[in-house]
Amino acid sequence: MSIAKVCTQKGNRIIVLIAVIVIFQAFMARADDKTVIIGLNYPRTGPYSVQGLDQFRAAELAAEEINATGGVLGRKIVLVWRDSQSRIDTTISNVTDLIDNEQAAMIFGGSASSVAIAASRVCQEKNILFFGTLTYSTATTGTDAHRHTFRECYNAWMGAKAIGAYLEKNFPAETKKYFFITADYTWGHTTEASVRHFSKTDDSVRHKGIKTPFPDGTEKDFKKAILFAKIMKPDVLVLVLFGKDMSRAIRQATILGLNKKVQIIVPNLTLGMADISGPKVMEGVIGTLPWCWKVPYQYDYTGGKKFIESFVKRYNRYPSTSGASAYTILYQYKTAVERTQSFDSSAVIRSLEGHRYISLKDEQMWRKFDHQSVQSVYTVKCKPEAEVIKDRFNLDYFEIIDMMQGQEAVRTRDEWNAVRVKAGKPTKLEQLPE
Repeated sequence: MSIAKVCTQKGNRIIVLIAVIVIFQAFMARADDKTVIIGLNYPRTGPYSVQGLDQFRAAELAAEEINATGGVLGRKIVLVWRDSQSRIDTTISNVTDLIDNEQAAMIFGGSASSVAIAASRVCQEKNILFFGTLTYSTATTGTDAHRHTFRECYNAWMGAKAIGAYLEKNFPAETKKYFFITADYTWGHTTEASVRHFSKTDDSVRHKGIKTPFPDGTEKDFKKAILFAKIMKPDVLVLVLFGKDMSRAIRQATILGLNKKVQIIVPNLTLGMADISGPKVMEGVIGTLPWCWKVPYQYDYTGGKKFIESFVKRYNRYPSTSGASAYTILYQYKTAVERTQSFDSSAVIRSLEGHRYISLKDEQMWRKFDHQSVQSVYTVKCKPEAEVIKDRFNLDYFEIIDMMQGQEAVRTRDEWNAVRVKAGKPTKLEQLPE
């Protein structure tokens, strides 16, 4: 055997040995008592990637702030992320990997309710705590509620109740005709049903609608839906769409001149959706949200203003609803762990249930029986283009036109029980081990 060949073989063995050592050290770093792994399953790509990016940014900011002040029970947070692509199968694989291989103590994320519900099921099976950041389907803490799942954002029912009060007053169903364009998955279905209920537009013969594919809707799909809406000549066009899908649909509505003839409603709005659509297109659009960067300044919420200023300093733009939720979740996890002095999921869950907290706005509460965060809901109207572009980041989109308290907006226990019974589910979440 030649000297060169022997050296090559030895070199290869050394490389393999180094690789093994590096992997072992990485494992030990994650397995020791100096860190806690937190898994973020979010849409880095796909139709909801704008909302995903804000979650990631805010999560990084919160993790760095927490680590700078000693971490969680002395352990530094290590964020490990996976791209959900807003797909169920991808999410199941991601969350399984984060728990089994990365040893995540907690999982959070969302931006598609189908994804959040899939993640919650995996976490339930594996006894790991899951927080939904941006999951508006009522099913997440309704028919698909689990003991290990908490939803920090509001839900479709809460948003629909707030927007429904506005619509009933200004666009009564008896004299106005509605048309619904809805994403064909759990969030779209529950949101449309909720808006119809509170706007009294349950008559689908008078108030027609059309479904669009998710997550693979194309420009052609949204153009077809808008053309159908134009033929129906509604007074109110309700876009039960989210992320880039909503943006594509509303641009088609603008091209066809529908925005000048009808009132456009987007039940669940975000800053990212407004931004990718543009101020000219969004002008006059009405919707609801659980938080926007104007809220802390309009109502003087110290925590919210501090978060916004830190976010702006780092990313040179305002945070959106999804970012605010991700940021809040990490701090809520930290304080719950510290209250119970344990990372054990069951102990942390008990610490969260019924807990009241103030984060970036007024008081919220983790409701014990369904783990929904009960919180205020804001109805907003998009400002004229001329006002939006006066802002330093061209992001002053929302005028807050109404606010509904969380206890008024949220489903009652009796309403929740009825939904669970109808779905064949128990009216109590699974029992935790003693």
